[in-house]
Amino acid sequence: MANYTAADVKKLRELTGAGMMDCKKALDEADGNVDKAVEALRIKGQKGVAKREGRSAENGAVVSLISEDQTSGVLLELKCETDFVAKGEKFQNVASTLAAHVAATSPADIQALLASEIEAGKTVQAYVDEANANLGEKIVLDRFAQFSGAYVSAYMHRTMPDLPPQIGVLVELDKADAELAKGIAQHIAAFAPKYLSREDVPAEVVEAERRVAEETTRAEGKPEAALPKIVEGRVNGFFKEATLLGQPYALDNKKSVQKVLDEAGVTLKRFSRIKVGI
Repeated sequence: MANYTAADVKKLRELTGAGMMDCKKALDEADGNVDKAVEALRIKGQKGVAKREGRSAENGAVVSLISEDQTSGVLLELKCETDFVAKGEKFQNVASTLAAHVAATSPADIQALLASEIEAGKTVQAYVDEANANLGEKIVLDRFAQFSGAYVSAYMHRTMPDLPPQIGVLVELDKADAELAKGIAQHIAAFAPKYLSREDVPAEVVEAERRVAEETTRAEGKPEAALPKIVEGRVNGFFKEATLLGQPYALDNKKSVQKVLDEAGVTLKRFSRIKVGI
């Protein structure tokens, strides 16, 4: 006869997040001792974490957290193995808790975030490992963005109606303009620019594009005298496609994003776009 009560099972589930049957089995093996059952479940969970290390985590969710005065915001990606777990309340609660921790602590980078304490005596890495054990899938936290400034806004996009947001965009403007911030963020979500402006493109990337443009133009047999103009045109085409400010604006493709911002008297300071798994 079992030497534990339903209250013991409930307590064990609250302490570990494990399923009911796992809790009952652990209590059976621990002869009803809750502390020993907790230890057994944690050992079992950590073994599961180790086994899952080599598995792929390409599903998940992007979450955002914007301060009430909209002067700061967080964008965070949490990955898992299946969309079944991604759409679950427990997984999404873990992601939201992590975003709140970033907002409260402002870690310098992902390494600092994982090493920080989310609870007394528990690092974020340990918290993620615990979620890994409780949810039974590989859970990965390796990307976040945090902005603070005059006006910060986020746009979240669902690629499937039954899944949490798979694409998130965080933008920082030099002044409040909710409608423009939303439009620009939606544009970024759709067109995935790599850089804000020409000045932000690394010199080595520009040189590589220039080499490709020159070699392509020569291979096409274009006249030598025309090479510089053609190459420059192709490099400018790269800038137009890769930089946000140079792209035609999604809501009015007769204007560039830069022109739309200029007409509104607003400066876009920076942006971050995160798509799950990419």
